[in-house]
Amino acid sequence: MSSFAFSGLNLAITAPFDSNGRIDFDRFQELIERYLAAGVDGIVFSSGTGMHVYLSPDESRSLIERGARIVAGRAKVIAQASALLTTDVVERTRFAKDSGADGVMILPPFFEGPSDDNSVFDFYAEVAKVGLPIIGYNVPQAVGVRITPDLLRKLSELPEFRAVKDSSGDLIAQVRLIGTGLDVINGADPLVPFSLFAGCSGLIWGGANIAPRTCVAIVKAAREKRWDDVQSLWQLLEPIMSLLWDGDYVPSVYAAAELTGYGCGNARKPFRPLTPDRIAALRTALGALVEQEAV
Repeated sequence: MSSFAFSGLNLAITAPFDSNGRIDFDRFQELIERYLAAGVDGIVFSSGTGMHVYLSPDESRSLIERGARIVAGRAKVIAQASALLTTDVVERTRFAKDSGADGVMILPPFFEGPSDDNSVFDFYAEVAKVGLPIIGYNVPQAVGVRITPDLLRKLSELPEFRAVKDSSGDLIAQVRLIGTGLDVINGADPLVPFSLFAGCSGLIWGGANIAPRTCVAIVKAAREKRWDDVQSLWQLLEPIMSLLWDGDYVPSVYAAAELTGYGCGNARKPFRPLTPDRIAALRTALGALVEQEAV
């Protein structure tokens, strides 16, 4: 994972909210500093875990602009620029570039959009004109567009298209993408150690908000091919990462981050507060991670 621009652990950071549901920018800066101190390689602003679709365009721009300014070159900055309209995606990508982002993460056309390979290629080609590195996004269960190995090869003909983030949760499909020899970023929390062993180029990891030090440690161990250590660390991480993936992902990340000391408030509506039973399950799944992150 050394030569790829977005290698290692790219944290899909939460957007912290105050008690009135507004973005808490003081907490935002505090969290960025703590995650940088933990050793993350990059930060994704306005990510799905950061409630991208439930932010106004101005809020998204504020997170990206302020985030890039706070990071100030100490880690890679990736901005999500996804939107329904291609013109909006282009505008968001241009804003990210002007704000100093190192790259953008972009969903293919979604919500009854075109799904044929040529149309998907044309969409990314239009955004590529901005001249900022693009990370595509494979999450077919959510958007109805599957980035296959053939489509990845075609998209990679665009110099700006640097990688695909695979959040399908399908390890076999991801291994086939990795088999192209092109850069693939794992975006499915329960697949982390398997993706690292299979040779993924990096991670974009929402669950790392909860336990950044442990998540950084597992990536470091994989880089050094200390697979016994990867296995030991994964035994700590697996219960919570699997539970997150079972459902209520975003509000569960927010709630679990509170339990490990990386509080970011509550997920914004339309998410409802988690039930006491769900909170108890999160606490159980976290286990020794609470103490490990506090060390």
